[in-house]
Order: sequence, then structure tokens, then C-alpha cells
Amino acid sequence: MFTQIISPAEYLQQILSAYAECTQITEEERTKRREIEANEKATIAKIHAQRDLLMAYLDRSFDERAENFRSLFEVVDQAIANQNNEQLAIALSSIVEIAKSCPFKDLANLTSVRTSLNDPNHVWEF
Repeated sequence: MFTQIISPAEYLQQILSAYAECTQITEEERTKRREIEANEKATIAKIHAQRDLLMAYLDRSFDERAENFRSLFEVVDQAIANQNNEQLAIALSSIVEIAKSCPFKDLANLTSVRTSLNDPNHVWEF
């Protein structure tokens, strides 16, 4: 078998070419990593913002719910103190209705509203 002899200049040229290619690929990969890191930070920031929005909504929702229960139990106490069975029945019925309703059902509505807002082709009807 005959092997081709490469001159030292050609050999050096091949080494320099390989080094240049390696350097270029390394820089491209660094750029990709920086883009990925920037995207990661933006995505995490978006997730945190959505979490904060959801937590604020849930806080207000449950605060409102707790206040409704508190008010209705005050009505129950007053109805018992005044022996007003009609007012007591209405207050207890209201308590049962609020307890039966799920505070998360409105969350589905928020999701559909957000989807509609993000859809540029959505037609709003008033």
C-alpha cells in the first residue's frame, strides 16, 4: 500500500484549517448556549409572573369566599338570637350553596379568556 506523503506546509494548513473550524464551531455553540440561557430566563420569568397572577387571583377569591361565609354566619347568629327561622333558613341555604360551588370553576373561565385574548382570529361578540 502506498501512502501519500503530505508536505509540511500542507500538513500545517490542514491543522490550521481544523483549528479554525473548531474555533468557529465552539463560538457557534457558545452563542447557542447564551440564547438557550436567555430563553430559559425569559421562560422562568413568565412562569413566575403567571404563578403570581394565579396566586393573587386565588388569594382574592378565597378571601372573598371567607368573607361571604363570615357574613352569612353573622346573619345565622342574629337569626338565632332573634328567633327568626325564615332568616335562619335563608342564611343556611346561602351557606350551603356557597359551600357547594367550587372556587376553581371561575379559573376555567380565566383560561378561556386568556386563550381568546391570545387568539388574533377570535371574534368578540357583545
